[in-house]
Amino acid sequence: MERIWAPWRMKYIESGAQGEGCIFCVGSDASRDEEKYVLHRADLVFTMLNAFPYTSGHLMIAPYRHVADPALMNEEELSEMMAEAVFMLKVLRKAFQPEGFNLGINIGKPAGAGIADHAHLHIVPRWGGDTNFMPVLADTRIIPQALADTYKKLKQATEGMGQ
Repeated sequence: MERIWAPWRMKYIESGAQGEGCIFCVGSDASRDEEKYVLHRADLVFTMLNAFPYTSGHLMIAPYRHVADPALMNEEELSEMMAEAVFMLKVLRKAFQPEGFNLGINIGKPAGAGIADHAHLHIVPRWGGDTNFMPVLADTRIIPQALADTYKKLKQATEGMGQ
C-alpha cells in the first residue's frame, strides 16, 4: 500500500474543518494576513487561500461583513466581490497558468458550505487531467505545493497588477 503524506489534513480533521471563530471575520488589521493566508484586501471584500484546497491556488473571496447569504449582501459588496473575482482570475493566470476555473458559492450546509454563516465565493483553478482516481476511490486530493509556497507565489503575482 502506498502512503501519501498530507500533514495538513490532520488539522482539518481535528478542527472539524473550522477552528475558533469565523475564519472570514479577519477585521481590518492586516498584520496577520500571511498567517491567515489573506492575499488581497479590497474595500468591502478580501481574498484568502483555502487552507484545505481542492487544487493549488484554491481561493475564497468573502465580504468583511459577517453575512450568511449573498442575497443579504448589498449591491456594493456583490459588485466588489465579482470585481475581486475577475482580478484574482488574472492573478491565478499569471502565477499558475490554469486551463480553466470553477467558481461557486455553497449556500447552507446541505449545499456543501463548510462555513455556512459567512458567504464566500470559491475560485478553483483547473488543469486538463487534474482529476484522478484518488478523490473518487480514496476521498483524497493530492496538492503538489505547500500552502506557504502557494501564498508567496500568488502574493508576488498580485504586486504591480493594480487594484
